[in-house]
Amino acid sequence: MTTSTLRRAPTTTATVGVLLALTACSDNSSVEQTPTTASASSSAPGSASASPTGSDRSTPMDIRVTLDGQEVEATLNDSPAARDLASLLPLTLDLKDFHGTERIADPPRKLTTENAPNPQAPKTGDLSYYAPWGNLALFYKDGPSASSDLLVLGHIDADADQLAGADRITIKAAS
Repeated sequence: MTTSTLRRAPTTTATVGVLLALTACSDNSSVEQTPTTASASSSAPGSASASPTGSDRSTPMDIRVTLDGQEVEATLNDSPAARDLASLLPLTLDLKDFHGTERIADPPRKLTTENAPNPQAPKTGDLSYYAPWGNLALFYKDGPSASSDLLVLGHIDADADQLAGADRITIKAAS
């Protein structure tokens, strides 16, 4: 089994290297634009490693969020799971506390987890998706360490007390 893994790793690295080299050589005049376009439209498994990580991984999408009727600023990142959530908008969901760290709710269906970005530990205000259960999580305290099961979808700009006490969230596409 170790031999198989060693054979696959250089192939993946070589493929990513070739893709990066082709991208870099194909159009030198728009180096800044090429990676963003390639990562947003590519479905190649290795393409996610070429894009930035964390909340800077790509252009965020503004959304309108209300917590218990009070509007707060929020954005979704450009991950496949966040785009899938955006396709379900508008949503109004009841929130319940989980583990003294987050408020959770169940969207109408599971979100895609294909081409997920590198895992990152959630921070206060992060809107995340826990893939095994298919639920959204709104963190009002910093979460546990990074996990490939927890995908950060975006961020809500509200204080921890407002997030911790929220019973209902409404998410709409920004106009």
